[in-house]
Amino acid sequence: MDDEIIRIQEKRKQELIEKMKHPAKVAVVTDVEETHFVEFIRTNQYAVIDFWAEWCGPCRRIAPIMEELSMEFSDKVAFGKCNTDRNQKLAREFNIDAIPAIMLYANGQLVDRIIGAYPKEAIREKIVSKFRIR
Repeated sequence: MDDEIIRIQEKRKQELIEKMKHPAKVAVVTDVEETHFVEFIRTNQYAVIDFWAEWCGPCRRIAPIMEELSMEFSDKVAFGKCNTDRNQKLAREFNIDAIPAIMLYANGQLVDRIIGAYPKEAIREKIVSKFRIR
């Protein structure tokens, strides 16, 4: 019995060492406000911004998808979220009349938009095709 416990402990130790070698990716979706919106899209070669509001049910369904995609593309694409209630000037500037509205920027320029709560794979495919990344 003691040998079995030692073997299990040794196996668990090796698993932990492997995890430390390959740290888990962390979801990073930055809150984007009017005051630093331009800086965010200009300082990131590729940026995806989710325009949303707290009262919006479909927006709440999209939030975890944005987090998952931010982990998947963590070294290639910056992800942000912009609350349209707190940033009405930006919402008007981009003629956002339905949310969620996901804007894709490449080199500071708007290259596409997704209006509505699309499945993760549809959003992922749009990111891959517009930014030409894998």
